[in-house]
Amino acid sequence: MKQVKIGDTGLAVTGLCFGTSGLGDMPDTYGYSVDEERAYATVRAIFDGPANFLDSSNIYGMGRSEERIGAVIRERGGLPEGFVLSTKLDRDMETGRFDAARARQSLEESLTRLGLDSIPVLHLHDPEHARDLSEITADGGALDELFRMREEGLCQAVGLAMGRVDVMEPILKAYPFDTLISHNRYTLINRAASDMFDYAVGQGMAVFNAAPYAGGVFAKGSAAMPRVTYMEGTEETLAPVKAVEAICAEHGVAPGPVALQFSMRDARVSSTIIGVSKPERVQQTLDWAAAEIPQAVWDALAGLEYSSEDPEASRVYRPG
Repeated sequence: MKQVKIGDTGLAVTGLCFGTSGLGDMPDTYGYSVDEERAYATVRAIFDGPANFLDSSNIYGMGRSEERIGAVIRERGGLPEGFVLSTKLDRDMETGRFDAARARQSLEESLTRLGLDSIPVLHLHDPEHARDLSEITADGGALDELFRMREEGLCQAVGLAMGRVDVMEPILKAYPFDTLISHNRYTLINRAASDMFDYAVGQGMAVFNAAPYAGGVFAKGSAAMPRVTYMEGTEETLAPVKAVEAICAEHGVAPGPVALQFSMRDARVSSTIIGVSKPERVQQTLDWAAAEIPQAVWDALAGLEYSSEDPEASRVYRPG
């Protein structure tokens, strides 16, 4: 697959990245469980495929995602050659503490679970959920610690991964990040992150757009999975999804490939992060990325209204 360079970090990533939060077994978020063997099989399928990019986090499944990825890395004697792994520094889940010491502890936990000496791409994750944002942004705080980790060679690229754009943009403008991850804010039905993407690209940051299926509804369909951005759907929240589905049905294409390619065809997006929790979903994603979508579909979709508001403003956050 074609690869895009991440600035001058020496790293290059494919336009597809596989997200692994579901592999940590997070039924409160996704509505289903994933056992160890299914997770291992999925990671093996990712490593065996043409995409070279995988994303996880210290917090996914309270560490289970990293543990399961680490088991397959050890099984293979290390990361596959040329493979780029991304993970994230996370707050203390009991106290919400996210100071420099916690950031360092988070990295050490991740390195131990993954069985690695360094992380290719390291993001600071979800500062909006920490107990005190100033612990993160103050001099000597978690963000300074993140950049210190890069200086120490514990990672090659550093980034910011979070949801709320109103909190994210000021932080992006205050630090020289290599990358960013935004989720659910640039989809067929929501463009909250669009202006932020413009800024990031202008600064030379690589943009990783996660969750283009709006939490899975475009992949599975609103009839089978009436949930939007991890919340039970209502008539109001499902209406824009059904409008997209109607256009896709009219032209004989599935919404999943359209939602995926909506992100992948945007020149600002270096890589699109797709969560998978079954090995067969890896090949399905590759097939969807290569599917032919008639121009008439894009023309029709361009006429639909979309939201620029926070799609998770009413979400009750549960990390499991």
